Amino acid sequence: MAETPGVTEPTLEEQIAAYQREFRDLDPQVEQIVSALSRLNRRMNVAYGRQTSALGISSAEWEVLKALVLSGAPYRLGPSDLAKRLGLTPAAMTHRIDRMVTEGLVTRERDESNRVRVIVELTAEGREKWLEAMRMATVFEEDLLQDLSAAERTALGDVLTRLLRRVEHAQPDAGGRLTDLN
Repeated sequence: MAETPGVTEPTLEEQIAAYQREFRDLDPQVEQIVSALSRLNRRMNVAYGRQTSALGISSAEWEVLKALVLSGAPYRLGPSDLAKRLGLTPAAMTHRIDRMVTEGLVTRERDESNRVRVIVELTAEGREKWLEAMRMATVFEEDLLQDLSAAERTALGDVLTRLLRRVEHAQPDAGGRLTDLN
């Protein structure tokens, strides 16, 4: 959605004040935290998207590369495993893999031990794209956290991990893209 020229997003304070005006039961402290997290997540995703775009890959392709690297050497998974990890339909995963094979980021081969099964494997070029994206992300992330001491980073990491665990426990099926949110 394109922004209207001259119209900017309200500050967190303005947003919370408007919410409080319209919804009196709002806890402004809670709203500040969740709104700041939401805005931070959105802006980080934009920054990461710009980085992957500069490398000639999409954010969607980055997710596949990441899933293959996280699987460990030799960086191989079946398409259905990839689809489950990324919360995609098999058809969407097939389309994504097709593009990535054409771009030389992954290969798709029949499993020698089970000719019905297909294996997607990270190529040297795909691994190099992943490494370069990681280098770029590391610079961005270090800059983002530069004003935090080691103790503050540890505390923030601990708090955010606790929040993540609470959401994962309450919404265990929310790891991928949910059909009810489309």
